[in-house]
Amino acid sequence: MSAGPEVISLGCRLNIAESEHIRAMLAGERDVVVVNSCAVTAEAVRTTRQAIRKARRERPDARLLVTGCAAEVEREQLAAMPEVDGLVANTSKLDRRAWNAPERAPAIPPRRTRAFVAVQNGCDHSCTFCVIPAGRGASRSLTISQVLAEIDGHLAQGAPEVVLTGVDVTSWGHDLPDRPPLGRLVQAILDRFPELRRLRMSSLDGIEIDPLLFDLFAGEPRLMPHLHLSLQHGNDLILKRMKRRHLRADAVTLVARLKQARAEIAIGADLIAGFPTEDEAAHADSLSIVRELGIVHGHVFPYSPRPGTPAARMPQVARATVKARAAELRAEVARTRDAWLDTLVGAPQSVLVESDGTGYAPNFARVTVPQGTASGATVTITPQRHEKGLLS
Repeated sequence: MSAGPEVISLGCRLNIAESEHIRAMLAGERDVVVVNSCAVTAEAVRTTRQAIRKARRERPDARLLVTGCAAEVEREQLAAMPEVDGLVANTSKLDRRAWNAPERAPAIPPRRTRAFVAVQNGCDHSCTFCVIPAGRGASRSLTISQVLAEIDGHLAQGAPEVVLTGVDVTSWGHDLPDRPPLGRLVQAILDRFPELRRLRMSSLDGIEIDPLLFDLFAGEPRLMPHLHLSLQHGNDLILKRMKRRHLRADAVTLVARLKQARAEIAIGADLIAGFPTEDEAAHADSLSIVRELGIVHGHVFPYSPRPGTPAARMPQVARATVKARAAELRAEVARTRDAWLDTLVGAPQSVLVESDGTGYAPNFARVTVPQGTASGATVTITPQRHEKGLLS
């Protein structure tokens, strides 16, 4: 008996959102496996290759298709893999015609605990370490009406939380006729859907947070108190060599203002360890910014040179040093996180339950829930302890 379609999602939240749409478009199809790949680091490409080989072993008779960023950046290499039957362009993966998908397929993905809505795709910036613009193309935005229509579909299926995602979310609207700021989209969502109790933002470029969005973060209870910054480093010279548009002081000032307005806001950040030319003093700046900003949700990436990027031509840091610095950054985030979790013990948390016996508080702290609690339910938990980053 033939099996149904399988979509394997790797990498970012945008890929998760897109994978749900692909799965919906392929509903009813048989013997198809899609690997929605990632290419943000060399390790991500290795993981993509491993996923392809594993999928072929488990579904030897299925048609195996690869899309996503690695299908663009590593196109020739993936096409040469004997396990791969075909590639679908990243820019075409939400087009039914690319999959020969029938029009009868549902337009809205099946309900999940959190609905990921991709409001924007692509990137117009040129960070020296990044291949994503090559994998996803120029920045392009959904209109406000398109976003509202998608959220309406998710809410109709009972989604208790909506997460806005994209490659460069704060560039949303720059390509639309009147260049609306992101805050206008967030306000439109909150106005249109008073029943939506939890709206969450994915990674944002702090330098582009507009005044309206800042005010919403500061005072709107339905916008979750959880800001994840595309920070990358704590040293100004390294930030310039990365071709980032902010300096350390910009991030420090933004977070200080937000915490003054909304003390419970939790800060996350992406950080790259071992960027080319990084010396011990620059690395120390990244360690100290974890403490200064109070970064409790840290995504630490050991730098790896990506093909065709300017950073790949810069003087490289030894791989052993890169790995050691990444471990030090993760340890610093863990210490900061543990101190933060201490402050949450004994404080009631409104927890949105996942399917694995845990859930997320508004500040994105992860909390264990009583056995048998239904996925998608919102329950109040007063944690008594924490261990390995988990409140219980």
